[in-house]
Amino acid sequence: MLDILVYEERQQVSSGEAGPCLEYLLQHKILETLCTLGKAEYPPGMRQQVFQFFSKVLTQVQHPLLHYLSVHRPVQKLLRLGGAVPGSLTEKEEVQFTTVLCSKIQQDPELLAYILEGKKMISSKKPPREPTAPSTDIAGYRDNDCPHSAAPGRGPGLDSEHCGVPALSSHLPAQTEGPENGPGESNLITSLLGLCKSKSRVALKARENVLLLVSVASPAAATYLTQSTSCCAVIAEHLCQLYRSMPAFLDPADIAALEGISWRLPSAPSDEASFPGKEALAAFLGWFDYCDHLITEAHPVVADALAKAVAEKLFVETLQPQLLHVSEQTILTSTALLTALLRQLRSPTLLQEAMTFLLGTEQQPAATEDSPHTLGTHLIMHCDHLSDEISIATLRLFEELLQKPHERVIRSLVLQNLEGRLYVARGSPEPESYEDTLDLEEDPYFTDGFLDSGLQPSTKPPPAPATNSDGKTAVTEIVNSFLCLVPEEAKTSAFLEENGYDTYVHDAYGLFQECSSRVAPWGWPLGPAPLDAHEPERPFFEGHFLQVLFDRMTRILDQPYSLNLQVTSVLSRLALFPHPHIHEYLLDPYISLAPGCRSLFSVLVRVIGDLMQRIQRVPQFPGKLLLVRKQLMGQIPGEHLDHQTLLQGVVVLEEFCKELAAIAFVKFPPHGPYLNFSPPPEGQV
Repeated sequence: MLDILVYEERQQVSSGEAGPCLEYLLQHKILETLCTLGKAEYPPGMRQQVFQFFSKVLTQVQHPLLHYLSVHRPVQKLLRLGGAVPGSLTEKEEVQFTTVLCSKIQQDPELLAYILEGKKMISSKKPPREPTAPSTDIAGYRDNDCPHSAAPGRGPGLDSEHCGVPALSSHLPAQTEGPENGPGESNLITSLLGLCKSKSRVALKARENVLLLVSVASPAAATYLTQSTSCCAVIAEHLCQLYRSMPAFLDPADIAALEGISWRLPSAPSDEASFPGKEALAAFLGWFDYCDHLITEAHPVVADALAKAVAEKLFVETLQPQLLHVSEQTILTSTALLTALLRQLRSPTLLQEAMTFLLGTEQQPAATEDSPHTLGTHLIMHCDHLSDEISIATLRLFEELLQKPHERVIRSLVLQNLEGRLYVARGSPEPESYEDTLDLEEDPYFTDGFLDSGLQPSTKPPPAPATNSDGKTAVTEIVNSFLCLVPEEAKTSAFLEENGYDTYVHDAYGLFQECSSRVAPWGWPLGPAPLDAHEPERPFFEGHFLQVLFDRMTRILDQPYSLNLQVTSVLSRLALFPHPHIHEYLLDPYISLAPGCRSLFSVLVRVIGDLMQRIQRVPQFPGKLLLVRKQLMGQIPGEHLDHQTLLQGVVVLEEFCKELAAIAFVKFPPHGPYLNFSPPPEGQV
């Protein structure tokens, strides 16, 4: 039959004209008969042959066939047969058939609406014929209702019934009705989604076809997909099923090791170390990556609906109860998984839903006494959890969050509390040195008796910088302020042939350029907001996020090495942001702080004061510190030493000060946000 149809079409002189063999095929419902035999599997193996025949007919016959009801009806029946049972013997033929349909839809996107709505149209009753013109919805197809409609000599009164071929347009309703049969209905999309769950290579082709359909969908088809089918719910529910199929507990290190899983290659890399649940984790991350790509490529109507479905099903209903669970293992696993999802997330629409899920909708600055009312606030509290593992996992989550191109993150966590610059003392004269700024003479760590003990900072704190015309003196003094914080007795990097401050400058420059390009569309000011001398003083609260980070920094000498690394990594990420208020609050040693306020530099000064007191109680401190640094670098075998946590904290502190100095240097104008860290009082140039 196929050879006859193809041969007949080649002999046709006029394009668009159907020959008698094609008319016979359409009039006598041969395709429907084949479809019935395929459904019954009579004889055995008939279904496979029917799928192949339909695919070849639709591919090789150039005459448009899908507009005829005698073709459309069996196509819909075949779609209901496909994708129902994962792993069926006809999967290959099923996906080949759907690929042909998707190819036809790509050539004519208007076909998608008709194929999707086919079941409802077939089941609807034929309306009484009226001598009126067809509706505008189907006007483009009325010339195809009859194979000979374009033939010369035919009068305008000849309709499709003269050909004996029922046309699809005669059954199309004038308006789209509501959803029918709900989640139980079957069409091209649901058939493809069923094939997407296959364990073979068929799944990849099915996913590519779904991606094609949602990207070429017309507004009408997109609306039908979201309102009249369960497409978005099925995709989101499969994501949740894959989540539930994973083990209840996974090591965060194992989750991080599987980063970069793609929906095109969802299986776990074979070169990675195996662990229980590896394949299930790879399948979950691969399907999430696929959802992210669907939302990115889909028609905006479909993208919004799918993003909301994923947010509701996965984030709110599945992840949130686990993140707020009392079990530490449950919190640890769900936090690490959420971090992995954020790392893979690229779609702006889904990112917006994730921000709403994590940070809520309120924009008001937090107060000290505020109780946690958003998931984000609960997660911030987890950064100071009794379990160090949970604290580290949650800090990694926030570090990943800070790298997302969404202003809501940095504004909610930091900026909204720095507005108004309430951390700056009102009406106070500019300090002559940062000793005056930090009131070191009143600090218990810097009493006269302590300074007479023989342990001095590496250099005397410099006077406030005198900024010259290009500001280079200022940046030199500021860099030195961080580099000279750690006393010489606590420095060990100079004794080893390792990269020092220069390497941090190189790394910081690349990270700062990346951060600057990410925030460029947000329209941040070049300089800090001017202070209003007449504004009454209000209490300043740095916000829950900075409060936790500063509290963690004060305990850097008593915390595990891995936790210290993560705390300093998050603070470095924050310091890279080119907003003038963040720059001033985190990187200006000479800022005049309001009473009761603290900045990152003031926290570091007090940590150094604590260190200089504790050094006296550790015998052979320089030698032990050098030994610990060599252990951390892997130069010598690790063995437990007395005061090891303290010594490791000192190493992290030295490196962190070098990193902050490098960040302050690369943010110097013209690359930085402004020339002077503290603007002159109003009325002065």
